[in-house]
Amino acid sequence: MYPPPKIQPLERLNVEDGMLINKERWLRSHAYHRQRQNIHYQSLNQPGIVCGLGISLIPAPKDIPSQYNDQRWLQIQPGIAIDLIGNPIVISQPIDFHIVIDINESEARQIYIVISYVDPETLKTKEVKEFVPETFRIDQKITTPNALEIELCRILLRPGNGQLEPTQDVFFPNPNSLDFRYRQIARSRPSNIVRVAHLQTSPTQRSNSLVNLSYLLKSTIHLTQTIETDTPAQVNFPLPDIALDYDLLFNTSDQQLSLDPQELTKLKIYLDAGGVLLLESPTDAVDRLESIVNLTETFGTPLEDIRKLDRNHPLRTQPFLFAALPILQQKPIQILISGGIVLVIGDLSTAWGLDEKLSLPRETIRTAQELGINILYFAWSRRQMTQLHQQQPIPTLTEAKPRSLQTVFDKLNLDN
Repeated sequence: MYPPPKIQPLERLNVEDGMLINKERWLRSHAYHRQRQNIHYQSLNQPGIVCGLGISLIPAPKDIPSQYNDQRWLQIQPGIAIDLIGNPIVISQPIDFHIVIDINESEARQIYIVISYVDPETLKTKEVKEFVPETFRIDQKITTPNALEIELCRILLRPGNGQLEPTQDVFFPNPNSLDFRYRQIARSRPSNIVRVAHLQTSPTQRSNSLVNLSYLLKSTIHLTQTIETDTPAQVNFPLPDIALDYDLLFNTSDQQLSLDPQELTKLKIYLDAGGVLLLESPTDAVDRLESIVNLTETFGTPLEDIRKLDRNHPLRTQPFLFAALPILQQKPIQILISGGIVLVIGDLSTAWGLDEKLSLPRETIRTAQELGINILYFAWSRRQMTQLHQQQPIPTLTEAKPRSLQTVFDKLNLDN
């Protein structure tokens, strides 16, 4: 996820007749235009590679010391990239580059080849020129690229001297080969960035639930240009404060949902802040369904069948239209809504990804993913509009118990 630009005022030079233009005023006046350009790019686009910047294996250049005459040389081709802030990175000539990292551990290690923008004003040079080129830096590192770095490729280096090898399969590169699968391409910024976490409530979660959720999130970039997600996080009860950062928490199981008073309190705070709890249950999981009904009644928001709600409800219409809900595994999907709680009865998530026998028809997977994307959009919209209404900062999950849970604590004979 790429953050939006900082919210801070722009200042430009107030020019008057007779004003003396010194170095400081000149630099600040030009910095103003650069800042406007960067804000414009960062607001509408995401960083990445614009064109070129391919990498190939090459023999060691001539006339180098013998200790560097190994099979660890790359050549980076000309191209253009733009970083997070909107700074252009231009490589106009091929550049030879030597991998110097050695892996001493017993296991292979990932290294990253990255480029970053370098402001010429930050360089210390003795030579004074009238015009100086904006430049860049190429690095090899064993940590993931930071926000201002653009990844060109990565290499899974085996222990030892790590001689590089040609890639046999570009989709599944072998160790010591160039891996281009994670290069980010510069493109338009999605209007809706949905943050999702997988909620673990019991050790007996439904199998592959996190994997299936990951398939759904990956599908958003291909099925819609307005929604983007990231790798799902994993959170557990009691909810940590970081849970407030997520638009949607997803939990699927055939076990009943049993929450203590503290967990109820934190969940209520999360829902009041605009979060959405997506609960999935098999049709025959009676105890689980009953526990979810009790939860929604505790919060004072009984479940309502989507079929009885407005026909233009976002779960049915945005971004994909659903008249009848899909039938999966010969069983109809049912959706019920209770404020920020969405209950799906059926096996919707099992059709978000590849099943074990690879037997699901393409139409089934696509339909399930499109309905899942509608749920993601609903979660993003609810959180955004809820927070637009809130005048006070969002509370933390460790604050006092909400008043709406008073009756629960009375029944449990607890002091609040």
